[in-house]
Amino acid sequence: MTDQPTISRTPLTRVGIEEQVRAGIKRRYAAERRFRLYGMVSIIVALSFLAILLVTVVLQGYTAFQQTKIRLDIDFAQDVIDPTGTRDATAISGANYNTLARKALRALFPDVTTRRDKRSLYKLLSIGAAYELRAMVQENPDLIGARRTVWLTAGDDVDQLVKNRIASGKGNMRLSGHQINWITQLAAHDRIEAKFNTAFFSGGDSREPELAGVLGAAMGSFWTLLVTLALAFPLGVMTAIYMEEFAPKNRWTDLIEININNLAAVPSIVFGLLGLAVFLQLFGVPRSAPLAGGFVLALMTLPTIIIAARAALKAVPPSIREAAIGIGASRMQTVAHHVLPLAMPGVLTGTILGMARALGETAPLLMIGMVAFIVDIPSGPMDPATALPVQIYLWADSAERAFVERTSGAIIVLLGFMICMNLAAILLRKKFERRW
Repeated sequence: MTDQPTISRTPLTRVGIEEQVRAGIKRRYAAERRFRLYGMVSIIVALSFLAILLVTVVLQGYTAFQQTKIRLDIDFAQDVIDPTGTRDATAISGANYNTLARKALRALFPDVTTRRDKRSLYKLLSIGAAYELRAMVQENPDLIGARRTVWLTAGDDVDQLVKNRIASGKGNMRLSGHQINWITQLAAHDRIEAKFNTAFFSGGDSREPELAGVLGAAMGSFWTLLVTLALAFPLGVMTAIYMEEFAPKNRWTDLIEININNLAAVPSIVFGLLGLAVFLQLFGVPRSAPLAGGFVLALMTLPTIIIAARAALKAVPPSIREAAIGIGASRMQTVAHHVLPLAMPGVLTGTILGMARALGETAPLLMIGMVAFIVDIPSGPMDPATALPVQIYLWADSAERAFVERTSGAIIVLLGFMICMNLAAILLRKKFERRW
């Protein structure tokens, strides 16, 4: 029989046990501190990237809220605007207002005589200057025959130079030396200035960046979201009520629930393909209309609203249902008069968050043709329109340097709308929320 090795065991004293316990507690506290540090570092990094993104967008886009104007002394000559003196609206609308603007500009630089220099001088003004003069005369026909000092929109290259977006020296490939000299003279006589850009908030899209505005895209988004809300909210809430309160628990309802959860994770472009195949090609809904966009975004938003509404209904305590049924209320009365009002803050919050997501979607709208160049402001869901995210996409793809700030400015407007919608969701929840 072989000898077995003996294992010496040192008996643990009370002091040794206490030291081991303290060491274990110290390690746990150290691990907890490291975990908290990692979390704080992650939050700081995330907020830093978000701050960099926001600061970059704001620095590039805040100048879009200003537009360079040139002050000119315009002679509203009657022989140009209304030779017959009849104040005919057609004659006033068809007058050559470019002649008035160019004559006033030449009066400031009488030494410009060659045809080439005149063309360069005229480029200081936007092509929209003539439309501005026409609008003034149409609004106030008494201007005909008078002389007034007005501020007219400058060209996009002039605007970028005044805002220091392009170089003012030899590296400037967009403006000639004569043009830069003329701009300097205008600035010296206080005839050129950056003013609040009302056209950016009151106009539609344009090929000229200095005339482009976001109102057309904003109205397109408004009509699209209105159609989306009218379809998705009642359908989503009714589906959630049936699934949560009335549907029997079997394999079919489980299958429906799984499909609803899966639809919430489907890429948005798939809904665009569905809308293109069903709404446009099968049912003949007008292409590039907010009605088609609303149908597609309603399908995309519906799963989000259903899931949020079901969660809000499930959060209502069972005692509410039991008390209502105990005093003789039916299932429908219990849901309509007691459960749904208590769940409505969560339902509204989920709906607004779903609508905020729909507001920022671009891919499904591209698939149904809401990427068209639309100048007019849509007055209804059947009019051709685009949306703010699509407008940002279009401007980002433009070659002109001035569209860079317009793109960032439109992003700021879109972020403002989304922040307002999220604030509305928070305020609604705080206003109607009840704690048990």
